[in-house]
Amino acid sequence: MYLEAVDISKSFDRDGETVTALVEVSFGIEAGELLGLQGASGAGKSTLLNIIGGLERPTSGYVTLAGLRLNDLSDNELARYRRNTVGFVFQSAHLLPSLTVFENVMLPLIPVQMPEAEKEARVQEVLETANIGHRASHLPGELSGGEQQRAAVARAVVNDPDILLADEPTGELDRDNADNILELLVGLNQQGRTVIIASHDDRTLALTRSRLVLGAGRLAPHE
Repeated sequence: MYLEAVDISKSFDRDGETVTALVEVSFGIEAGELLGLQGASGAGKSTLLNIIGGLERPTSGYVTLAGLRLNDLSDNELARYRRNTVGFVFQSAHLLPSLTVFENVMLPLIPVQMPEAEKEARVQEVLETANIGHRASHLPGELSGGEQQRAAVARAVVNDPDILLADEPTGELDRDNADNILELLVGLNQQGRTVIIASHDDRTLALTRSRLVLGAGRLAPHE
């Protein structure tokens, strides 16, 4: 099993009260899977993606990815895991407004030991893959919402991650732009990446090959 989550629970302290986001969530997927994670707002989708991506630690339970048990990693090791293994795509593009598209996509490569020419070539390659290369010299404010999200996808894969986590990646886009982003994510999966797409939208999730349903922090039983 490439990715395995075992009895993942997560609770937060909010204003003196305990808020439970996940309750004993367990599942496993093989490498190269295109998985949909379905659930309404507040169901726990983002929290689960954050734990898989190493942005948060579970209250209990554990995640393993390619045999690596995330609970056993130090904070520095977890940072390297996020930098080298995982790509994130969020609902908003979160591009830095003062940097060009090219510079935004270059950001994850700054700490990587690699010749500058190779970094630039890789950035240009992923920009072309995301069909946003013609906007490389533009600032984010000069792009449409769909173009900004394409740039965000390019930034997420510039480090050639093994797994791509997309959290409501089409939530702020019109239908045509949403379809273009989904086509891009499916294409990245077909190149061999494991992709997990969290969404409440059935049309978005229809493209995934398997699906998990979260409700109130719990996985629904398989039908």
